[in-house]
Amino acid sequence: MGIISNPFSLEGKTILVTGASSGIGRSTAIEASNLGARIILVARDENRLKETQAALSGQGHRIIAADLTDEMALNNLVEECGALDGVVLCAGKGLTRPVQFCDRSRFDEIFNINFFSTAELLRLLYKKKRLVKGASAVLITSMGGTHVFSGGNSIYGSSKAALDSFMKFAAKEFAARNIRVNSVCPSMIETPLIHSGAITEEQLAEYAKRFPLKRFGRPEDVAYAAVYLLSPASAWVTGTSMIVDGGFSIS
Repeated sequence: MGIISNPFSLEGKTILVTGASSGIGRSTAIEASNLGARIILVARDENRLKETQAALSGQGHRIIAADLTDEMALNNLVEECGALDGVVLCAGKGLTRPVQFCDRSRFDEIFNINFFSTAELLRLLYKKKRLVKGASAVLITSMGGTHVFSGGNSIYGSSKAALDSFMKFAAKEFAARNIRVNSVCPSMIETPLIHSGAITEEQLAEYAKRFPLKRFGRPEDVAYAAVYLLSPASAWVTGTSMIVDGGFSIS
């Protein structure tokens, strides 16, 4: 009997993860390393990246501390990272603010982090041929702005909706090199972002009851979806927004 291969294995692959210092990015890096990948960890805080690196399985992982909104840092990252089998773009920032208080400076702040830096990084990785043939790019977007339109969420939601749309255009064009591009659209995830004080803990507990699975997501719930999209198991999947929301969209 021949050896049965694991289609979810990332053995021998090099994966770059942005926003890897916490939350979804950190969890994705850990789970990808558990499946054999070598990880390039990217975020601004080198000390927190070292904490993530210490939690990874295997050897050969690297840290590149970079502010992705800085053009020089972004270009240096692309030059330094080498050939990649996959990339997971998790870097992002939230903001809760009513539309009437959403001035241009606030839009610029959030879009620069959530959309422009991510889109530019993916563009450069493709243009500079850092993504090898058969590579997979995964963008972490959101249900907010694509499927859910809650009050005070206009800037954040718009930035994530723009990113989700960009993903589909990139998927169509990158297919010429057999490079897949997909997104994961999470709903509410238990990260420090949701405990920032914009919503009280009592309101969060009440909100969780609206989910059919009666809880918010965990970072690993999103990480598992990202790992699937990185793996050979999803070799015929591109241009797709994968919803990970505990059933909220059907509630």
